[in-house]
Amino acid sequence: MIFSPIAPRVRVRLPGRILALAVSLGCLASLMTAAMLVPDPSGVGTHTALGLSECSLLHITGIPCWSCGMTTSWAWLARGNLAASLWVQPMGTLLAILTGLTFWAGLYIALTGRAAHHLIRYLPAGYSFQTLLGLALLGWAWKIFIHLHHLDGWK
Repeated sequence: MIFSPIAPRVRVRLPGRILALAVSLGCLASLMTAAMLVPDPSGVGTHTALGLSECSLLHITGIPCWSCGMTTSWAWLARGNLAASLWVQPMGTLLAILTGLTFWAGLYIALTGRAAHHLIRYLPAGYSFQTLLGLALLGWAWKIFIHLHHLDGWK
């Protein structure tokens, strides 16, 4: 027989549950905002519907910045169009999915009082900040490539 100690359940106290609920609601607000936006068919510029200015780097140099297309990507994903979301800005798709997962994790913690950090062990080993940074750079390189080759956007 193999001895395997049972880890004690970690309970989240009221302040932590309130914080988890606030994080969850913030994620939900972001996703709902994306759902209300109409994706710009050019692949960039959806954020201007929120009253934000156009991308200065894109305007001055003709090269999209690292976040160009993120809002458009979120808006496509919120409409269930995964292909359009990935095409326009792959990192935007990943961030939107992570935001959805964070919404559910925060809601789980707030409602049950159980910590959700143990769920991280189910992720494959090796995920780190460097991995996310590398994916962000690849997403930016993709965005530059499709923009410079006039393949940007989704009709």
